Amino acid sequence: MIYAILAWVCAFVGLAAFAYRLPDLLRRRHDVALWALCTYFLCSGISFLVDLDLLRLHISAFFGLPNITSLITQAAVVVLTAAQQVVLVYWSSPPAEARRMARNRVLVFGGALAVLVVSSFAVGPVAHSETATSTILLSIQHGGYALYMSFYLLICAVGQFETVRLSLRFTTMANRQWLKVGMRTVTVGASMILVYCVTRGVQIAGTRLDFDGSGLDPIQWTAGSVGALLQIAGWTIPSWGIRITRARGWARSYRSYRRLRPLWWALYQASPDIALDPPRSWLRDLVPPRDPHYSLYRRVIEIRDGQLILRTSLSLEDFVHVARSLDLPEDPTSPLGEALQVRAVLSWPAEERAERADASEIPARPPYEDFRDEVEWLSQVASSFNRLSQGRPGPVDAGLLS
Repeated sequence: MIYAILAWVCAFVGLAAFAYRLPDLLRRRHDVALWALCTYFLCSGISFLVDLDLLRLHISAFFGLPNITSLITQAAVVVLTAAQQVVLVYWSSPPAEARRMARNRVLVFGGALAVLVVSSFAVGPVAHSETATSTILLSIQHGGYALYMSFYLLICAVGQFETVRLSLRFTTMANRQWLKVGMRTVTVGASMILVYCVTRGVQIAGTRLDFDGSGLDPIQWTAGSVGALLQIAGWTIPSWGIRITRARGWARSYRSYRRLRPLWWALYQASPDIALDPPRSWLRDLVPPRDPHYSLYRRVIEIRDGQLILRTSLSLEDFVHVARSLDLPEDPTSPLGEALQVRAVLSWPAEERAERADASEIPARPPYEDFRDEVEWLSQVASSFNRLSQGRPGPVDAGLLS
């Protein structure tokens, strides 16, 4: 039951990955590595699909050849193993060298595939069963098919060993986070498929040494299926992993955008001209129509503009008086100090603010060069402003100053 579920998942994931990359392939028809990658996904999906117990007997009946699905599966595995080599050499080697190395690998695996196909028709699975796993277990009891399966496993093992080697090599060369993660995942998947090859080899040896290896069956098909899933995931991670990074960035920007709103709104009400795009409604401000990064950037600029306008109305003496009256630190360049300046000026009537223009002697903190640091600072200012507005400046703002 578990094997059937894994097989269905592997078939679906492989074909889904092929469909996902197909539009790219249509746009980049001369990209050899992408052709090889799509071939890998397609063959991976087919290798599991045709051997599903629900389909394998119908496929065999269609071709009129019992257990033809075993050969289709094995041929697909050899092709996808070669395709992996092509992708890795094109990714990790100079173009001219990559073409030569890819051609050599295609010739080697192509020759091995031809021998495998001819041998399959010569020896064929000599046992027939309702399930693919039991068919193989029964067939390897016969010397000819055991030799055939040993050759097939050798092809797989050599290919996966080479995949591990090239993946590790490329991981050290990759300069993108998700590419490194993908290659490490491919390496783990290839290692698990090597476990499949070893356990299947032990089962074959057991038939010659009177050792019952059927107990290893759950290990070999689990290692093979999970290894295939990990490899598919590893090959696709570089393309969808960056979307996760962007989504996280958008989420952080939107969260900061919302955290700054109370401070921005107070400054906007005092000086509406700071807003490049005035909010038309509460909902429109809640879900900005533009990219969150841009909206956050505009909000930071507008807050700084609003602070600059207001602080010209506040003298250092006024600030010290307000801070002492609330028993707060007299540091105008702290997050709490900036929030206190805004709160103090906004408590005056607009006419009084206009009369006090250009009265400021308060030292201003230079803006951070790093935008993320500037956002974090203003977030602390906004938090302090909220606490002041709620009449609870003490414990929280003291923490912000530490």
